[in-house]
Amino acid sequence: MAAGTGRFLSGQDGASAAGRVIDDEPLPVGDDQFGAAAGISRADPRPLHRQVHGAIIEAIEAGRLPRNGKLPSERELVDLYGVSRITIRHAMRDLVQQGFLQSQPGKGFYVAAPQRGFELHLLKSFTATALANGRNPGQRLIEARIYRAPLEITRPLFLPEGAEVVVLSRLRLLDDVPVVIQTDWMSAARAPGLIDLDWSSPNRSLYAEIRERYRIRPVRGQTTLSARLASQDESERLGLAPPAAVLTVDQIAFDARNRAVNLTTLVHHPERYPLTLAQSESGDIEQI
Repeated sequence: MAAGTGRFLSGQDGASAAGRVIDDEPLPVGDDQFGAAAGISRADPRPLHRQVHGAIIEAIEAGRLPRNGKLPSERELVDLYGVSRITIRHAMRDLVQQGFLQSQPGKGFYVAAPQRGFELHLLKSFTATALANGRNPGQRLIEARIYRAPLEITRPLFLPEGAEVVVLSRLRLLDDVPVVIQTDWMSAARAPGLIDLDWSSPNRSLYAEIRERYRIRPVRGQTTLSARLASQDESERLGLAPPAAVLTVDQIAFDARNRAVNLTTLVHHPERYPLTLAQSESGDIEQI
């Protein structure tokens, strides 16, 4: 499509859920719309990619770039801002990482829909949380096996070192976009056949399976939150540009007899899957 063509999108266009691409028509190219009227100044002490980055964010927040709208091509953005392809790519990478844009391979960049925080609820599965927020959950299996686990895994599960443990690792998706790497460990003796299930099924929930198949019901738990730099593998799976920070959530769930059910580690994309903690007047965290 030639520069200057296309159409604007409103929040009413299409019937897709938040976060999905609703139109492949590029947004019209215009200086005012993209915040380029003021120009990119070589006298500005900020690097050029940060100037482009700031101009696009300002245009998004001012409503000149509608949510879910497709941006012009890289070549058009180069001409619009008068900078190099490398500068545009750097700005686009940062905007994707920060959640302002979404990259669709082979298609281009789209303005991301605003993300709501997801309430952290230990005993509610990712699948149930996604559905409750009107999103489509999905998953890709990374690993499912039984092995003799080291003490760092068996100790929280109250198992002897070297006990056989199921490890289930999955890349969790919202509307086909990777948001969380989830790894669960639990006693192999308590969940025979668990790894034989089809864990690529988008709505398959670990908690639903252990409740229905093994009559194991988690009733309480404890959670630890921390932040760190993502590993190279985590960055690649979550679509982060290193060095990038991730939020990690470590959880242990217990049944009514105070036996450890499972140990879970969640590695969150910081922008695509923000968490919300509800607090009571006393300061206690609710629903954990």
